[in-house]
Amino acid sequence: MTNKTTPTFYIFHGEDSLTRDEAVKKLRDAMGGDSNADLNISEFDGQVASVAEIINAVTSYPFLSDKRLVIVKDLLAWLTRKGAGAVGKKGIEHLLEVLPTLPDYSRLVLIERETLSDKDKLVQLAESSPNGYSKGFTAPKDATGWIQKRAQAEYNIQIDNRAAAALAEVTGDDLQRADNELVKLFNYVAGERPITEADVAALTPYVPEANIFAMIDALATGRGQQALQLLHRLMAEKDQDAFSLFGMIIRQFRLLLLAKEHLTTGGSPGSVAGALGIKPYPAQKLAQQSRTFSVEQLERILRSLLDYDVKMKTGRIDPDLALDLFVASVSK
Repeated sequence: MTNKTTPTFYIFHGEDSLTRDEAVKKLRDAMGGDSNADLNISEFDGQVASVAEIINAVTSYPFLSDKRLVIVKDLLAWLTRKGAGAVGKKGIEHLLEVLPTLPDYSRLVLIERETLSDKDKLVQLAESSPNGYSKGFTAPKDATGWIQKRAQAEYNIQIDNRAAAALAEVTGDDLQRADNELVKLFNYVAGERPITEADVAALTPYVPEANIFAMIDALATGRGQQALQLLHRLMAEKDQDAFSLFGMIIRQFRLLLLAKEHLTTGGSPGSVAGALGIKPYPAQKLAQQSRTFSVEQLERILRSLLDYDVKMKTGRIDPDLALDLFVASVSK
């Protein structure tokens, strides 16, 4: 809703903490940069402060300023939680009664980490009142596109499609983490060239599957020494034991075989994700890597992996040695 007057109360809600916090920062910045600004800004934990205490703070006349800003986190979730009972109901009713009558100098910001329903009474009040404002901050459906737009808008730098997809695969819908990684990548390339997939691989703490992609790339191109180095890096990962790593490698080669069979029977690279039920970025990598293997090679590799797996589980071979022998045999 477009408000003709400056709002006196705001409801910012949703899981996108990055954009939500940026909206709060704009309100902070609007308070000015002099020493009096801090004297007129208060923050409360909604699980601790009472509604009466919050209202008293935001309606107190500002000191040497024309505004008073009060920021409250998770108050509505606390008041509507299971078990809040009569106290929570009374708190909501108090807010519904008082918020439309806040003084013009008041700026009350209610921050909720979860997305609120359109039917929430306070959300409806904020959207219908000329003094209220409500906005939901939800994570974008296209994280890759968001990363590319963010890189251009905030850092004036390009990030190519594969690099953005790789970063999105690692960070998921955590936009704060994605932005933190963008800052590191921007500094890494010194703003002098576009960010590439190699930059992301070098700088971003990839999930184990991503390093397995790199290891298989090395195996497929006969770079045995590099493949062993990547294997040992994976083995050094925190909480990464040889058995679970071996299972991930088996899964990866099984997916490679399925991708290869899909492509050799008329499927397109773009349809691999749907056919295998996986996300677009790993599907793209599988389609690329499958070109370097034949169906027969992948079947032979899988038989070898399953043989090592049986020997490991029956104690006939040390797991770390089995991994080294496997990589050495494939990279010959």
